[in-house]
Amino acid sequence: MIFDNTYARLPSRFFQQISPVVVEKPSLIRINTPLAKELELPLPDNQIQLAELFAGNMLLDGMDPIAQAYAGHQFGHFVPKLGDGRAVLLGEILTSKDARFDIQLKGSGPTTFSRGGDGRSPLGPVIREYIVSEAMHALGIPTTRALAMVLTGEKVHRETELPGAILTRIARSFVRVGTFEFFAARQDVDGLKQLTDFVIQRLYPEALDTEIPAATLLALICDSQARLLAKWMSVGFIHGVMNTDNTALSGETIDYGPCAFMDHYDPAQVFSSIDHQGRYAYNQQPLIAQWNLGCLGGCLMPLFHADEDAATDIGETVLATFTPTFAHHYRTAMCAKIGLSKESDDGFAHVKRLLELMHQDHADFTETFRRLSGAVTETSSFAALFSTHPEIEHWLSDWHVLLGREPRSKESIIQSMRATNPAFIPRNHQVEKAIQAAETHGDFSKTHTLITLLDAPFSDQPKYAEYLLPPTPSEQVKQTFCGT
Repeated sequence: MIFDNTYARLPSRFFQQISPVVVEKPSLIRINTPLAKELELPLPDNQIQLAELFAGNMLLDGMDPIAQAYAGHQFGHFVPKLGDGRAVLLGEILTSKDARFDIQLKGSGPTTFSRGGDGRSPLGPVIREYIVSEAMHALGIPTTRALAMVLTGEKVHRETELPGAILTRIARSFVRVGTFEFFAARQDVDGLKQLTDFVIQRLYPEALDTEIPAATLLALICDSQARLLAKWMSVGFIHGVMNTDNTALSGETIDYGPCAFMDHYDPAQVFSSIDHQGRYAYNQQPLIAQWNLGCLGGCLMPLFHADEDAATDIGETVLATFTPTFAHHYRTAMCAKIGLSKESDDGFAHVKRLLELMHQDHADFTETFRRLSGAVTETSSFAALFSTHPEIEHWLSDWHVLLGREPRSKESIIQSMRATNPAFIPRNHQVEKAIQAAETHGDFSKTHTLITLLDAPFSDQPKYAEYLLPPTPSEQVKQTFCGT
């Protein structure tokens, strides 16, 4: 394993060279040992040095810390200068298999992009991102990964005084749509070209020798975003702030601020306390992803063709691929959730009927689909979830007709459904309980339990049965908040 930082070799306007701000008394909360082994990371062998490393007080040979510059559309409004206001990219880890990953500290102190902020993170958002990002990985959804979290030994001041913490996270790349917007807003075509070349070489080398590499790059990013959004929707995940600066070109889920998994199914569900208009509601996410990609396409236009009309045609043709690509992957994922091996009009119509019944009866998204596999052979316990809507019996009857056309045994169908529909998700109320215990009492046992059980989301794990349950009315979390 070696450290590198190819981004730091780009021109200085791409970043600020800066080291993490030393913290007073760091202590390790958790390290993701399996991920550290996968990265071949040469770690210190004692807790004190590990805490120093993941707090940013100590750097390993080859680390070259920077804060990346980017802009972004936030709730539709363009902000020309954002950047890493509380994060530092330490460098890139290059493994013996030639895999390359960015390693970043989040909550590591102010940078030139902090806009007056302290650059620190309270403990709660660090715990939330560690739990949810690792759960997303276990669910098979592309995501940044959590490598470690530490307490800083210092307090941060928001509405109240809170324990400070730092998250170490890993990504294939932290370049965002907003990174391109930063240079486009300054009409820096040379910067756009250099950034395009960097992203192609780093993430999409198959675009290199094509007729219009920038257009091929946009097409590949559209495909990766379509696949990602289909996976989000299939597990009831709501990102909460799909700003362009939170849209990673790697196709990974990034920035777990006011994110949440739905409990009862509601297509218009919003959790973020600052999303007053429902811009980032569950059912709006594919449309917003396409809007964000349109912003990226606009940035890349100078690289498509010298003629503006021709460049526009190229961009619009590429962007038009997003909707059918997303629809295909979403339909396939949702049909698989009801035990169908292929997507079809009949199958997807049946999925939509089920979702309508779930919405009418406030049925829990995760529990409904998990328990559906049992209805392959016995329907009463599943039907009980819809006690106020007898239409479910008709749905089950028609569903069994569809299953009868499957070229698989009932046992095979049940196995595939159980491998598709998770038993466990990071339920909002359980995450909040873990955060409260840690913030109030310094008790991380609930945090560790959640991380452990969510590493196997498709297994029954009887000893964690309480974590299967939807929240009671008094436990429901109706709003989530940004970590800033």
